[in-house]
Amino acid sequence: MIGTVFRSEDLPVEDRFDCWRDLLGRTRSSDMGSAHADAFWAECRLMELGPVTVWPMAALPARYRRGPAMVRRSDPELYHLSLLLDGGLGLEHAGRVDTFGPGDLHLVDSSHPYDLGPDREGDSRPVRGVGVDFPKALLPLPAHRVNALLGRALPGADGIGALLRDCLTGLDRQADFLRPTDAPRLGTVVLDLVAALVAHVLEAEETLPPETRRQVLFRQITAFIRSNLQDPRLNPPAVAAAHHISLSQLHRIFQHEAHGETVAAFIRARRLEGAGRDLADPRTSTGPVHVVAARWGFPRAPEFTRAFRAAYGCSPTEYRMRALSERRGPTPVEPTSAVEPPRGPVP
Repeated sequence: MIGTVFRSEDLPVEDRFDCWRDLLGRTRSSDMGSAHADAFWAECRLMELGPVTVWPMAALPARYRRGPAMVRRSDPELYHLSLLLDGGLGLEHAGRVDTFGPGDLHLVDSSHPYDLGPDREGDSRPVRGVGVDFPKALLPLPAHRVNALLGRALPGADGIGALLRDCLTGLDRQADFLRPTDAPRLGTVVLDLVAALVAHVLEAEETLPPETRRQVLFRQITAFIRSNLQDPRLNPPAVAAAHHISLSQLHRIFQHEAHGETVAAFIRARRLEGAGRDLADPRTSTGPVHVVAARWGFPRAPEFTRAFRAAYGCSPTEYRMRALSERRGPTPVEPTSAVEPPRGPVP
C-alpha cells in the first residue's frame, strides 16, 4: 500500500476541521475557513512519491487564502496542480480570476498569493479532486513561461490532460495494491505528464528533456492502443501512422519503455486480457466464443484459440467454464431424513 489515509469520521466532531487544516498545511500553508467547520467532513490519501506528493481528496467546501505576508514568511517553492472531479471552485491567483468545474486542472505557485474557495456562495456540495505538489525546480520549463498559466483552467478532457487525469485517478484506485518501492518511479511518471501538459499548452514541447518526451509519447501510444483494441486493423504500422512517427521509431520507444515487450506483443496481450474478462463475465456467458474473439480484434477463431491457450494454458471454452464455476461456488445439497447430511460441499 502507498500513502496514509485521513478520514474525519475517525475523529471527534470538534477536532475534524483543525486536523484537516493541519494536514493540508504540510504542503499548502494557508488560512482556512469553512461554513461547515462545526461538522466538517473530509477524506484524503496522502501519497509521497519521491519529491512529488499526490493527494486524492474529498471534503465539504472550504476557503483557502494564502496572503502576501504568509508568502513572505514561508515559501516552500512548490507548484500545486489540482484536478477537480466534483463540485465547483473559484480561484484568484497571479492577477487572474477563474472558475473551475469537473475535469478542469489548474496550477498554483506557492510564491504568489491565492484565494481558493467555492464558486457559489453557500454551496454545500462536497468537492472531490486530486492535488499534486512538487518543487518548482523539477519542472523543466522557465518560470516566466509557466507564470502565464497560473490561475487558468487547463484542459483535462482529452490529449495529455486526459492522460494525466487517468494517471492521477488510477493512483487512487490502485494505492492499496502498490508497493512503497514503486513510489519514486510513479512520482517520475506524474511529473513527466505534468511537464508535458504545461509544455503542450505553452507550445514549448521542444524545451522538454528527450527522455520526458519519449516517456510521455509512450503513454500516449499505449492509451491509443487500449482505446482501439477492438479494431482488427490495429497493428504496429497503424499505431506508428496514428502518431506520425516511423515504425522503427515506434519499436525504439517500446524497447526503452516496455521492458522488452514488443508493440505486437503488447497489443496481443491487452486483447487477450479483454477477451478473458468477457469470457469470465456472467453477463456475456451465453455468447459464442468466436464472437468474443472478434470483439477483441481476433477475426479468425483458430488464431484466437491458439493465442489464448499459449497465454492462459487452456482453451477459451475451458477458461470460461472454470471462471463461471468459481463464481457460482460449490453446489449445495439439501439433506433428507433418509440420508445422512453430507460432511462437505458436493461439486
